[in-house]
Amino acid sequence: MRGPCRIAVTGKGGTGKTTLAALLAASLLSDGIRPILAVDADPNANFHEALGLVVRETLGSMREDAFARAIPPGMSRTAYLALRFRQALVESSGLDLIAMGRPEGTGCYCFANHLLAEAMEILQRDYRVVIIDSEAGMEHISRGTIGRPDLLLVTSDPGMRGIRTAARIREIAVSLGLDPGTMHLVINRDRGTLAEEGTLPLPLLGRIPEDPNVQDADLEGRPLVSIPPEAPARQAVADLAGKIRAICAGKGRI
Repeated sequence: MRGPCRIAVTGKGGTGKTTLAALLAASLLSDGIRPILAVDADPNANFHEALGLVVRETLGSMREDAFARAIPPGMSRTAYLALRFRQALVESSGLDLIAMGRPEGTGCYCFANHLLAEAMEILQRDYRVVIIDSEAGMEHISRGTIGRPDLLLVTSDPGMRGIRTAARIREIAVSLGLDPGTMHLVINRDRGTLAEEGTLPLPLLGRIPEDPNVQDADLEGRPLVSIPPEAPARQAVADLAGKIRAICAGKGRI
């Protein structure tokens, strides 16, 4: 293998990026694909809640000056970074999570972004699949924070605003040098009506139906991965996971 299959989930805010990322991770785990690294690259972190995990430390909470004065004698900076990143990991059976989070105080995100890029580089070597729940838009890709994903899933609801945003994301991604062949559209909260596929800005890889099980879990504060396997959204994501496994296998990544 040449490394993990890196799957980035992006799209307009409110289109269900985190829902898709969490259910995809659960589907791959149930298919025996492990270990998986879940990366919450959204400063407004909630990927862990969707997965039913508890985050005690984020990259944003790490202080920049600590990396200059807290390195133990005889330890290289790279080794110390690897140690700190592994201490920040939330570990569970077959899946670990690392969260970017928000910087402490009023500082910019520069150091947190830098740490995220280094964490991705160091940690991803130990996993078969990396699933990145990105913030809305293309900032992490434009900054190179999450590297070059093998698969870019652009989420949208069936509405035209979401579809237009997906088209803009495609344009930005292409302008940044991403291979258009890695980009796919996933429609979330599908109500059965959608524009003709030929008019969509990206190849349609999956349609996740509107599912009251997802809404109930959200309202009750339960992890999204707790919804039953027979739920329509879980079944649709399971089908999507099969397609993604085939794409990753075709790249020699899984």
